[in-house]
Formats: sequence, C-alpha cells, structure tokens
Amino acid sequence: MRPIFRAVPGALAMVLATPSLAMADASVVGGQPVQAVESPWMVALASQNRFGKQRSGQFCGGVLVGRSTVVTAAHCLSTEVLGVPWQQVRDLRVLVGREDLAGAGGQALKPANVWVNPRYDSRTNAGDMAVITLPTPVTNRSIPIAPEGSGAYSEGTTAVVYGWGDTTGRGAYATRLRSAEVNILADAACARAYPGSVDGAYQPSSMLCAGEPQGGRDACQGDSGGPLVVEGRLVGLVSWGAGCGEPGSPGVYTRASALIPAVAVHGAG
Repeated sequence: MRPIFRAVPGALAMVLATPSLAMADASVVGGQPVQAVESPWMVALASQNRFGKQRSGQFCGGVLVGRSTVVTAAHCLSTEVLGVPWQQVRDLRVLVGREDLAGAGGQALKPANVWVNPRYDSRTNAGDMAVITLPTPVTNRSIPIAPEGSGAYSEGTTAVVYGWGDTTGRGAYATRLRSAEVNILADAACARAYPGSVDGAYQPSSMLCAGEPQGGRDACQGDSGGPLVVEGRLVGLVSWGAGCGEPGSPGVYTRASALIPAVAVHGAG
C-alpha cells in the first residue's frame, strides 16, 4: 500500500486490469473474505477506461458516512494514480453494494460533486482525504465516524481494515471484498517507524497506524481510501506506509476524526 500508488499510472492500470486468477480466493494480506451485507458502507471507486473491465475497473476504496456522502483518500483522485486529472475521468464511478467485482451487482453511481483536500501533501501524506457526493441518496447503511477522544483510537484496540486490493504484495488483486484484523499502535511507535523519509512522515494529529509487530496482516495496493473500523465506527482511511504486512512497517491511516470538518462542509448527508 505504501505509498500506495508510487508507480507509473499506466503500469498500475495494467496490474489492476490483470489480477492473478490463482489468488482469486485469497484475502487482504493476512485476512479473510467478508460479505457485503456485513459492511454495507463499503464502496469502491472505479474507472474501466483507466483500469480495465476486469474487477469492474476498481482502483480504490471508499466509505459511506451519509446516505449520499462518501469519504476516500485524496491520493486516489490524484493525477499520479489516474494518469490524468480526475475531472477528465469521464467514467469515474462509485460502486455501492458490489461485493464481487467480477459481477455487476449493486449500483454504479457517477459522482455529483468531488472535493479533494487542497492541503493534501503528497510528500508527507498529510491531509489524505476527499469527499464525494453521490447523485442520489442510497439505501445502504452508512457508518458513523468515531469522534476524537473516543476510546476507539486507543493503543491496543482491535480494528478491521477492508478492501479489494493486493492480497500478497505481489500484484494478486482480489475480486471479492476482504477484511483483516489489525491492532491500533501507539503514536510513539508509529513515529519511530516513520520519522520522515521518502515514504512519508507520521503526524499524529491527522494520522494513526495499525498492524502487528511481526507483520502479516495489513492493507495493500488497491485498498487505499477504504475503512479501518472499530466496533461499528470509522477510525481511519487506508493511506500509506512501506511494504505490505512487513515487520516494523505498520499501515498508516488518515485519522477519521480529522474528516469530520470536511464532511460537515462538503458532505450532503
């Protein structure tokens, strides 16, 4: 996942469009399959023109935080990822209720409005957030954002990360939604892991990190913008890190509480 898409966009598109069929039943690194009914707030961002028809053109995840409001990572809508400005991606869609990317279930909705954080810093990865407004409200249940000060952000708390991304760190992309349990780590541990380098710099005011000391359970490429959840509340969005499931390199997430002001201003409910 880390920094999630620092690859040539065209090469990335080829990887996402041709997943390893041998790994079709694998999971998010160290995780397991999950049914859409268990996570109705999980959505996918897709563009078949940019990323191919296989896997519905999925390239990132997102989260319903209101009946017509989706949050995702700012870098998902960057030229680095898409190859062109997002406004030029005419078939950009939000897939709601589609558990299997090889199928055509759920809804494929064209965004009515997109706000990408203008303060997003691709060097440090700070401010990695965006808000998408859907054209019509959906019936899928949204997820509440855990407020700052909530115990959901506490060190040692078990969280669950969701996505359709790489299941091995070697380009084996999933077609069905996966999840993996990870533990939220102390800010001090995250700062030691990422003191500031080409990968990014950990900033506790807008980030949190989660993983396992020995590695093995993590998000990966293609999971960007997807949710980190604690007991039915959103605590983070998959953002960046170094490697996938590597010891000493936990996943870094946009702190969900930092999303609240943006959702209040740019969300539609």
